Formats: sequence, C-alpha cells, structure tokens
Amino acid sequence: MQFRKRVLMLLLLAVILFTGMGRLYAEDDLASLFEGIRLATGYKYFHHHNPIMTHRFGADPYALVYKDRVYVYMTHDIYRYDSKGNILENDYSQIHTLNRLSSADLVNWTDHGTIEIGRRYLGKAKWADKSWAPAAIYKNIDGQDKFFLYFADNANGVGVLTSDNPVGPFTDPLGKALISRSTANVGGVPWLFDPAVVIDDNGKGYLYFGGGVPEGKEAMPNSGRVVELGEDMISLAGTPEVVEAPYFFEAAFVNKIGDTYYYSYCSNWADRSKAGGVHKPSTASIAYMTSDHPMGPWEYQGEIFRNPGIFFGVWGNNHHSLIEFKGKWYLFYHTELLRQQMGIANGYRSTHVDKVEFNDDGSIKPVIGSKKGVEQVGSLNPYQINEAETMAWCAGISTGRTTEPSHEFGQINMVVKEMSTGSYIGLAGVDFGEEGPETFTAKVASVTDGNAIKIVAGMINDEAIAYLKVPNTGSLDNFVEVTVDVKKVTGKKDLFFIFAGDGFCFDAWRFE
Repeated sequence: MQFRKRVLMLLLLAVILFTGMGRLYAEDDLASLFEGIRLATGYKYFHHHNPIMTHRFGADPYALVYKDRVYVYMTHDIYRYDSKGNILENDYSQIHTLNRLSSADLVNWTDHGTIEIGRRYLGKAKWADKSWAPAAIYKNIDGQDKFFLYFADNANGVGVLTSDNPVGPFTDPLGKALISRSTANVGGVPWLFDPAVVIDDNGKGYLYFGGGVPEGKEAMPNSGRVVELGEDMISLAGTPEVVEAPYFFEAAFVNKIGDTYYYSYCSNWADRSKAGGVHKPSTASIAYMTSDHPMGPWEYQGEIFRNPGIFFGVWGNNHHSLIEFKGKWYLFYHTELLRQQMGIANGYRSTHVDKVEFNDDGSIKPVIGSKKGVEQVGSLNPYQINEAETMAWCAGISTGRTTEPSHEFGQINMVVKEMSTGSYIGLAGVDFGEEGPETFTAKVASVTDGNAIKIVAGMINDEAIAYLKVPNTGSLDNFVEVTVDVKKVTGKKDLFFIFAGDGFCFDAWRFE
C-alpha cells in the first residue's frame, strides 16, 4: 500500500514539475522572440493623444455624440503615386471613401473602417464620384433613431446616406444628389460642398453647405447657404438662403447652445491688408457668428481657432467640428502634422481634438492646438470584450475588415493586421482595479507559425505580464480564442500589445 502511495506521489510530483517547467519553457521560448527587437516607428509620443489616428489619414472631422460615445466621420485622404511609386501631393482626386472612428473616452479610438462612396468602388452612392467632408446627425423617426450621413461629391453637390446604426451599414435612399447645380439659389456658389446639419427643438432639420470666393468678393463672398430639410431629413422643405459670413471660405459647422445658434466656418486666404469689410478674421482661421434662429440673421463674434500653422508650423486648410461630451466641450480639427513627421508630400491630413472653453457671456475662448490633446474621459474597462482595433497609439500595423462579427458593433468589424516583429498597439488608462486579473484572452487568426503577442502594462519597455502564442489556424478567417495566465497587475495603467512574427490577425481581447 505504501509503495503504491509513493508511486502515486512521485507521478503527481512529476506531472506538477513537467507542467510547470513546460509552461516556463514555453514562456521563455515566446520571450526569446522579443529579445533585441526594435519597435516600429510611431508618430505620437506616449504622453500625447493627437492625432487621434496615425495608421490612416483622416480630414474634415465631423463629430457626433450618440449615447456614451463620440463618432467621428472623416474624409479619407489616400496616397497618390507617380509611375515610380513616389508619393505625390494630395490633390483630393483619389478620395472615394470616408473614415469612421468612435471613442468612449476621447483617447482610445475604435477604427470602424471606411465607407465606400461612388462608382469607383461600386460604393453606396453609385451616382457620385468623390466623398469629401462628411456631416452626420441622428433623428428619432417613428420611435427609432435614424442616422444621416451627408457628403460632398467633389464640389458639385451633396449626397446623403442613411442607417439604423452610427457605424452603418449605410444605404443611399435617393439614388441622386440632395443638393446639385440644379438646386434653386446656388448659382453664386463656386463650391457645392462641406455640408453641416442641425436639428432644432421642434425637430426641424437644417442643412448648411457651400464655399469658395467669387472674384472681387473676398470680404463677403456670400457663398454659404442654409436650407430647411423635410421631416425625413433627405428632402428639401424650402429654398436655400444666403449665409452672410465675413471672409467666408468653407467648412461651416452649426451648434445650438442654450437658445443660441453658433455658425462657425473657415475664413478665406485673401490678403487682409488690401480687402475691405468691418470684420476681418485672420487667414484660414475658424471664425463664428451667432443667431437666435438656425437660418439667421447672423452676428459676427470673432475667432475660435487660428490656422494650425500657428501651432504646428504646418499650414493648410482648416476644417472643424464642435461638440459637447459628458459636460465638456471639444474642438475637432485637422492638421498636416503627421504628414510632416512622416516626411511625405503635402496635403495629407489627420484629425486632432482639443478642449474648448466658454466665457460667462457665451462667447468662445480661443482654442489652442496641441500635440498633447485632451484628458481621458473616464477609463478603459479591460474586463469587457474590447476590439483590437481600439487604440491610443500604434506603429507598424494596419486594419482591415473581417466577416467575423464584433461583440459590440455587429457586422461592421475590423481587425488589426499586417503586423511584423516590433509592431505594436497601445491603450491609455486601462483600469485593472484593486485585485487585478488572472488571465488574458485574445481572439486571433493566423496562416503562419511562430507568432506571439507580448502584453505589457505600464510603459512599453516594462516587463511583460504575459506572452501569448498565436496558433496557426489555417486561415485569416478562422479565429480562435487563446487564454494565458497573467502576472499581478492592478490600478490604472497604459496597456501595450507588442507583436512578433507576421501573417496573423488580432480581433478582440479581454482580461478575467
């Protein structure tokens, strides 16, 4: 009997030692994949939150608050190349898609991919060619929230897409432009683009659009328009009227704050020393006017935001949106800072966000553009399923669509892909709580062997709290969940996923 007990004890000890050493060796093997690696080049310091996205360009940001998230729709600046593969200056001719991002805290942004517009990509609006400067809003119709996404087809008209969800999928309800050259009272508008939209307290919608400077009318171009929309938000209920805005150029945006409407816009590039007019906003700045009615008349108030060249040394056009989120106000705008840091040709723009403050009389204090950006609103919960394409920082990665549905966003889902050794993504302000997690689970797919993820809490060069082996699943559409134990981690920390290998995709993650 005692002999049997000894044998059983020895066998049990062997199993324990074998299992423990196996785990140790496996972890050491994975750790060795990261020894001496060089991290991919990132274009945003880890204490900065601007630009909000660095793995793609996104301009003309239009922010929409819905429930507990901010959704940002952007023009998708895409590279132009010459015959030798060199990147050419952006002339906006290749823009046929819109970007969409969202965030619950203004520093960790989820990439929802692009929306194809026009015949080039057999997109949602097959009558259109370009997709510039989107505008978004939602309205409750017959008890259901409906989302409306307006966009410019080059400078020749405005279209509209609709959806039951802020990330889509979107459809084209009209099959044609909502605003075109045949629309009444737009003959004096050089550029039929840059839509903006607002809904008043009575549920009436108003669409703003237009831009350009007719010759000799620099001080008062009268090229902006406003028109009341039908109850369906996809038809016109009146004739467009002129918006008289000093030195108007483009990029209108409208807010209702209290009982006052704020009409903000980008001023033109005319030489102020030679042009007339009472009000003279600085060159290519964001100026604003106020009114007690969405169609005016408007009273000029001053500037909100000077050209980004003042703050970053990189001059370009100026386009913005102004929102309130969880009790504070924010300005979204674009710059060419990322493009400059990358050392590529001009014209490729990225979105920033900075805080906005009001004076007691309702006037807006000048906004200061920054690389630091805004403070995180709350924290990120690691114990829920998080999308891998949610990030505050990244380098050496791209994102792409997958047929694998998202736990939170349904069929509109993206994955992190095209990683290589040294690529990474990072998240800001992840709250692990007082007790901390025991395990980490990643949802991955791979067509190669030898891939791994290093999980780091704190600073990117800190010791790993876990290593995860990415198995070869035989297809980038065949996702599996892999779970590993983690070392002790508590409190609020930044979180980094560092990648080794290639040929795999990262869809989602959670701690438990």
